[in-house]
Amino acid sequence: MRKIRKGDTVIIRRGKDKGKTGTVLHVVDEGSRVIVEGLNLVTKHQKRTSEKVKGGIQSVPAPLPINAVSLVSKQDGKPVRVHFEIREESGHKRKVRVAARTGEVFD
Repeated sequence: MRKIRKGDTVIIRRGKDKGKTGTVLHVVDEGSRVIVEGLNLVTKHQKRTSEKVKGGIQSVPAPLPINAVSLVSKQDGKPVRVHFEIREESGHKRKVRVAARTGEVFD
């Protein structure tokens, strides 16, 4: 299990977009890098193809190291550390992500 997953809201901790928040679009390289929507944009020269009618220079999000982002708490909007706990719900045990400071469950 990963501490940061697709669809999570994260805050950038370092780099040119430090302090900005966004949603994780994709987890790359077996969990070592993430692509965040609208952040860490780089310009890329794209050649015209049959699928892409337009060519030219486009801005695309580049992967960030996973340790450069932190999960954002929904309660107060601040970055939180996450650990795993085994919780029992209706007779079934589940492994869930829990915020260390607030106790908020992310799953």
